[in-house]
Amino acid sequence: MGGFFGAISRKNCIYDVFFGTDYHSHLGTRRAGMAFYDKDRGFQRQIHNIENTPFRTKFDTDLAKFSGNAGIGSISDTDPQPLLVRSHLGMFAISTVGIINNAEELVSSAFSGPGHQFMAMSSGDVNTTELTAALINQKDTLIDGLRNAQDTIDGSCTILLLMKDCIIAARDKLGRLPVLIGKNEDGFCVSFESFAYHKLGYEDCYELGPGEIVKITDSGIQQLAQPGKKMKICAFLWTYYGYPNSNYEGKNVEVMRYHNGEIMAREEMKNGTMPEVDYVAGVPDSGLPHAIGYANYSHKPFARPFVKYTPTWPRSFTPANQEMRNLVAKMKQIPVPELIQDKKLLFVDDSIVRGTQLRETVEFLYNSGAKEVHMRSACPPIMYGCKYLNFSRSNSEMELLARRIIQNLEGKEGQKHVAEYADSSTERGQCMLKAICEEMGFDSLGYQSLDGLLEAIGLDRDKVCTYCWNGEE
Repeated sequence: MGGFFGAISRKNCIYDVFFGTDYHSHLGTRRAGMAFYDKDRGFQRQIHNIENTPFRTKFDTDLAKFSGNAGIGSISDTDPQPLLVRSHLGMFAISTVGIINNAEELVSSAFSGPGHQFMAMSSGDVNTTELTAALINQKDTLIDGLRNAQDTIDGSCTILLLMKDCIIAARDKLGRLPVLIGKNEDGFCVSFESFAYHKLGYEDCYELGPGEIVKITDSGIQQLAQPGKKMKICAFLWTYYGYPNSNYEGKNVEVMRYHNGEIMAREEMKNGTMPEVDYVAGVPDSGLPHAIGYANYSHKPFARPFVKYTPTWPRSFTPANQEMRNLVAKMKQIPVPELIQDKKLLFVDDSIVRGTQLRETVEFLYNSGAKEVHMRSACPPIMYGCKYLNFSRSNSEMELLARRIIQNLEGKEGQKHVAEYADSSTERGQCMLKAICEEMGFDSLGYQSLDGLLEAIGLDRDKVCTYCWNGEE
């Protein structure tokens, strides 16, 4: 994933961009950068590795060196950015969020002739933000160039450009990620997360539609390209990686998660599948609000049988090495013995992807004295690796727990019946649940249905991307 924040003001905006970008740190762990424009000093930029050090620590000493009334910042799980680009369209800084699935094809077909080159990263791959800039620069105007990038890229790409006199924001073609604009008395900002600018004193102003392009100055917003009619915003914004205070398409993240848990409990009570437990709990942190909704509706006590120790390792996937990530995740789990010993526990997690850390969590709970551990997932079984963003992106779909279990049960034949396995009311669905329980050590397992999830979000289902669950584009 990744996040972004930009501001343009009649006053110095360095601190707004600094804190606004920092408020997107939950969306990426690898690289971060900021770029500013000052009419006297021109463009200034800095990029840092944030894999083992928080954004604020890395950039704190840079603040005194920056100046300007306009700037953009980015948090990235992939490429170093923002980049500074000089072309026939002028000088600009560019930041992107998304995935370019056809990057190699674009490089080989459009830029392989004499006179074209790209700086290769240490992995040998091309920086996708640089590739996006090259697609923009293929055209004679900035708008045509942005449209060219939107139309040519297979995947998704949200783009921020910092020009000498404005910020240009382009939401990806199908609106898989949000782009929101806030305003205050001195200017405007553009952000992925709405809470980031609320905290900085900006008010809600505008939300871009799918594929829409706007020009932002300190005095107003100008539409450069109208939005498309089709939208496929990512459902995981609400279930997992969106921040609790944020709103997308008018739907608050935390409220959705409470409602989602309520719907899960409602359906279990109706179907008679709710176990007798001492406590309902959430797998920290994003599972907590789903569990609160579940507990409130079922009238079962909510508790926190274990907490995560985060002062030194705020995110379990920060280390580059998978073995180290698993060890850190284990070391972070601090039990509350009085809430575990001889207790029957029902945990709600935001999702179950590969299941590696969840299996270790269950073992940790039993080793801490739990009598029973029941698991609920706040979304349906993940059956397909994401093609549009970085969530549930895998080298092979067999890395996904549900698909691996299907393979174990029926081999290639089972892969023809993925939709049936995803439906817990079917015989195959029940077989998958039983097999996962046996492998993971759960006393019972339940998944939120796709209909229940979409009900909780509250948008027209045709406007929400559900590819990772049903493979429908």
